[in-house]
Amino acid sequence: MEAIVGKVQPVVEGLFAYLHAHPEVSWKEIGTTAYLKAFLENEGFMVETFPDTTGLVVTVGSGSPCVGLRTDIDALWQEVDGVYQANHSCGHDAHMAMVTGALLMLKELGIPKKGTLKVLYQPAEEKGSGALSFIDQGVVDDIDHLYGVHLRPQEEARTGYATPAILNGAAKLMNGKIKGTDAHGARPHQGQNAIEVMAMLVQAIHSIHLDPMIPHSAKVTMFQAGGESANIIPGTGVFSVDMRGQTNRVMDRLYGEVQGAIQSVASYFKVEIETTLTAEIAAAQVDEGAVERMAEAIGQTLGAERILPRSVTPGGEDFHYYTLKRPHIKATMLGLGCDLGPGLHHPKMSFDQKSLMAGVEILTRVVKATFEQTDME
Repeated sequence: MEAIVGKVQPVVEGLFAYLHAHPEVSWKEIGTTAYLKAFLENEGFMVETFPDTTGLVVTVGSGSPCVGLRTDIDALWQEVDGVYQANHSCGHDAHMAMVTGALLMLKELGIPKKGTLKVLYQPAEEKGSGALSFIDQGVVDDIDHLYGVHLRPQEEARTGYATPAILNGAAKLMNGKIKGTDAHGARPHQGQNAIEVMAMLVQAIHSIHLDPMIPHSAKVTMFQAGGESANIIPGTGVFSVDMRGQTNRVMDRLYGEVQGAIQSVASYFKVEIETTLTAEIAAAQVDEGAVERMAEAIGQTLGAERILPRSVTPGGEDFHYYTLKRPHIKATMLGLGCDLGPGLHHPKMSFDQKSLMAGVEILTRVVKATFEQTDME
């Protein structure tokens, strides 16, 4: 294994450097897709791309079992040093490099000897819809076991440590519009005040209470109403709501309560409030066997004392749609410690790049073990 690591390491570092310097936002990962396709085909892999979406899939071998590796490929759009730009502040550049490194190591090891290895380079994770696009196209229908990876912030895992499962929560993001009538400042009875509507809606959402033993939250994250004329009462306003729940069940209840609050406020003020879900992400559903194999791979790579407990986080990840929509898939996601700071999605996010090869080795070992164990069953 050490000889192969030495061979693959400079390739992984080169991949990361290129991908980090060429970020692209969700559904616009055209250059990223083309670069990866050219690189992987040059390495002799069969690559499948799609006519209507970015992203690609590598397939090695045939038949059962089918073991999958998944990486996200998109970057965020955010302000960096006063300029809005695409930015890999969530670590997807590292994820691509590690998964590709694992693919190269597995090739050197001659894996799979039997069965199929599929590597998913998935677009649009930040939109919460990339996994759904791959599901709709049947990409994962034949996958039995699926593994992913995500860098963890330093408060969760330091360099040299890793967790065999990331228990992400569910999330729903909603945009809304209050549709009332403007009125003269001296005649408030002739219209509806969208600001007053919003004030009550904020309180109604804030008053939602569910089981306190299950983490959840709902909060208004944006509201805009009115213009330059201070003597006009605005009847129209727009807003956003962020909802989080640690389980899919609590998220369903929370979403229902938020919708009920909106309908009650709309009825009280006699206005129409229309809403649209802009993104939604499922909570984690991990397989115990997959978690056990990932823990063993971490122990073999970093040492048994470096295996951390499962990471429970309110952050969302569309990886979990694969198991929600295709329950036959046995999956978990590696949480890699790498002294990441100041935090995920911070415009100046950085991490210990020496951790990349640890991630490559762990992913290689877990895929290898999965093929070996299923071959004995």
